[in-house]
Amino acid sequence: MTEQRVTRNDAGGLCTLTLDRPDKLNALDTAAFEELDAHCAALELQTDSIGCVVLRGSGRAFCAGADLGAMGVDRAGRPIDPRFKPGVIDRFGRLPQPVIAAVHGVCYTGGLELALACDFIVADAAARFADTHGRFGLVGAWGMGQRLSRRIGTPAAKRLMMTARTIAAEEARDLGLVDMLVEAGDLEAATAGLSNEILANSWHTNFAAKRMLRETEGMALAAALAHEHYTAPGPAPDSQERIARFGRK
Repeated sequence: MTEQRVTRNDAGGLCTLTLDRPDKLNALDTAAFEELDAHCAALELQTDSIGCVVLRGSGRAFCAGADLGAMGVDRAGRPIDPRFKPGVIDRFGRLPQPVIAAVHGVCYTGGLELALACDFIVADAAARFADTHGRFGLVGAWGMGQRLSRRIGTPAAKRLMMTARTIAAEEARDLGLVDMLVEAGDLEAATAGLSNEILANSWHTNFAAKRMLRETEGMALAAALAHEHYTAPGPAPDSQERIARFGRK
């Protein structure tokens, strides 16, 4: 039986996806992408039951990056479409639900590209980040240049991409790469706290906010305001109930 690369656990509206290849520091091979793609397909249809997603890694790391021994091939060693893996990361980034990357240990290269597709990155103090494409003569094609530069700015992205140096979690936080930095050992509790806050809010509102920000990124202000005004979905079905509950406090 083939071992799972990405496992799923649901509880209380939260879906936790775990990169589950600890012996390889959760290095990403084609099988991992196939499983992640299948999870995305399911989550896209589960907006009534899943309001937030957490992506984490098992064992000692979040993700060491691409499996260099399995690049460009499937489980049987046959060539794959080079558009498949970046397409899966794009699909993951477009999930309706807010997505949290819970990072411990290393988050390198392809793992960083996957984390950058998430809406939030929470890291413990011992986490480390790097883009090592240049060390191997590779060029990032899973979104590194675009998502990293948009998140931390072009000069800082150039430094990371062109030096391949590893940065500690504190520096990643200072650059804006990490949204929340917590003490080592507190990652699970911090991620649970953030996901609970998200789940307590209107899922309808959260999904609309995520979609709106994605659709208007890069637009001029006037065009973005018009898009927001004319495509806003209106209040949630339980909006009046929420307002009434607030009034009873």
